[in-house]
Amino acid sequence: MFVLLLVLIMVLFGFGFLNPIWWVAAAVLVFGAIRYGRGGGGRSRGGGSDFGEYQDYRDRRERQDRWDRRYSRQHRARWNREDRRDRERRG
Repeated sequence: MFVLLLVLIMVLFGFGFLNPIWWVAAAVLVFGAIRYGRGGGGRSRGGGSDFGEYQDYRDRRERQDRWDRRYSRQHRARWNREDRRDRERRG
């Protein structure tokens, strides 16, 4: 598979002398191979590490916490007014 990818990159590079768009295609292919290939820094699926899942969980929790803080700040005054009205009605 790696040899086939290498041959394809070389062919695209060769076609680049005819039309420079082929160099762009070869560069995109190289970028994809580096980014998502073996040891390219992409997240491993089904590997022995749960670090990626933990990061996703932590990101979701941080987003939820930010949303909760923002929402409570925006509506705190309204909630206080409603609470005062409720207390006045009861008392």
